[in-house]
Amino acid sequence: IQKLSLCSKLCFAIGGAPKEVASSATAFFLQIYLLDVAQINAVQASMVLFIGKAWGAVTDPIVGFFITKSRWTKIGRLMPWMLGCTPFLVVSYFYLWFVPPFSSGRFVWYLGFYCLYQTLITCFHVPYSALTMFLSTDQKERDSATAYRMTMEVLGTLVGAAIQGQIVASAHTLKHCPTHNTSAGYLGNSSGGSPRPAMYMIAAGVIGGVFLICTVVMFLGVKERDDPYAPKTEKQIPFHQAFILVMRHGPYLTLTAAFLFITVAIQLIQSNFVLFCTYAADLSEHFQNIVLTILVSAVISIPLWQWFLQRFGKKTAAFCGITWIMPFTMMLVFIPNVVVAYVVAVSSGLSVAASLLLPWSMLPDVVDDFRLANPFSKGHEAIFYSFYVFFTKFAAGISLGVSNLCLEFAGYDTGACKQPAPVVYTLKLLIGAAPVAFIVTGLMILLLYPISEDVRLRNKLCLEELRCVEIINAHLREKL
Repeated sequence: IQKLSLCSKLCFAIGGAPKEVASSATAFFLQIYLLDVAQINAVQASMVLFIGKAWGAVTDPIVGFFITKSRWTKIGRLMPWMLGCTPFLVVSYFYLWFVPPFSSGRFVWYLGFYCLYQTLITCFHVPYSALTMFLSTDQKERDSATAYRMTMEVLGTLVGAAIQGQIVASAHTLKHCPTHNTSAGYLGNSSGGSPRPAMYMIAAGVIGGVFLICTVVMFLGVKERDDPYAPKTEKQIPFHQAFILVMRHGPYLTLTAAFLFITVAIQLIQSNFVLFCTYAADLSEHFQNIVLTILVSAVISIPLWQWFLQRFGKKTAAFCGITWIMPFTMMLVFIPNVVVAYVVAVSSGLSVAASLLLPWSMLPDVVDDFRLANPFSKGHEAIFYSFYVFFTKFAAGISLGVSNLCLEFAGYDTGACKQPAPVVYTLKLLIGAAPVAFIVTGLMILLLYPISEDVRLRNKLCLEELRCVEIINAHLREKL
């Protein structure tokens, strides 16, 4: 059994932080940036978000395929992907937040750079998430590394929201509006000397620097290992056959479908939260601190959920953790004041932590279950991770596109200081009723997830027996 040092776990976890820093900034601010700073209309913004997410989803299985074909190097099979794409990723991210001097082609500009960013973030995230299986052969060590990773990723989400929020939040407060004509006033224009584009570029530069530093730390502190005792065969199963086997594996389909709906719910809340606070709840001067409160609560509660899943099981932890958010989001919709908002923020952080930790902690168990059912299929771990991200990204992209179209049909006025009543009502639905419906659907599917704690422990013992047999066979071959 390969034990992991504290340093290795921390460096592995730090490698996942910058992706969440950037994702947090885009999740909370890209929609309002496109609408009110870049000033493209809501239909174009929905197309940018949907096509970009859909393109990112399509690239996940493609990158997964190429990773399975990659050869082992001195630094591993996955590490070269992460190191190679990072500089280009930083550049594409910076230009995503740059307002070009022309106005007629801005839709094409943002669509192009968002698709490029999604492609490069996929080249980083798929090998990084698959790296979990190459840290250790011990389930407990992998679970521990995943808990460190999730803690650091939630901290990264916190840092991203803090950096982006504290730098650009003043650009989205209603104090910019003329008090005598708020219905027709505007938050400002992206041209004509407005400081708002510069604020976004500064934030993008800081986040790009974080990405570079964290990637270097991960490279220096993590050693990628293959499983030396996995069952070996002279001829590996081709990619398309392995893909069919993965897509027929019941536990994988159940887990992916359940968290697909749950992820869509969290994405809806994230992407519409700033708009909700600005236009539907009169909390425009507090939203950045409310977001930080949610994320601080999530960071603090990750160790709680790690203890809970070890004590009561991962499936039970998923139900307890994710159900918690539903009454509190509805409370914010019906009682939108500052005190309630902070109570909701603290409570919602618990569910955010559970929704981040549980799928990535349960996915290695699904891979182990697949290995037992298909002992001669080796080296296809990237399929599990890439297609999981593919399905969740694609669903999130659809939800973002649909939510923007809903705002357009409701009469969203780009850059206006006050939105009409149908827009306010739509934002309440996107924050409250819609996420609750998706979460309930996801939890109902999760009831069918077959890998209980007993099954997980049984799989662990069976895999250890297989590795022992492989060790004995390897010694026998050496003697012969």
